Amino acid sequence: MNNKTSSTAKALAALGHEARLDIFRLLVRAGDDGLIVADIAANTSLPLSTLAHHLRTLVNAGLVKQERRGREIVNRADYEALNGALRYLTEECCKGVPLLRNNVA
Repeated sequence: MNNKTSSTAKALAALGHEARLDIFRLLVRAGDDGLIVADIAANTSLPLSTLAHHLRTLVNAGLVKQERRGREIVNRADYEALNGALRYLTEECCKGVPLLRNNVA
């Protein structure tokens, strides 16, 4: 597997969980300002320990960037990472696929 395949698979796996998908969509709505963990928890009703696990998975998949501001950690969606995964999925759209089996009518 090449690096693009691996990173895309990791990103899609991370988004394949309902809670992580909700968190990511919330961060997309927040835009470049991002959200601190307490705000994410308030909007998702997830316990902090569960939220920390899901955020760690999104960060490890490259979909969320974190920035420490004093005692707070600001979380932002990484749009370039998401766009890279989407590009990988669609970059060969409609190029055709050679048939490797015999066509028998």
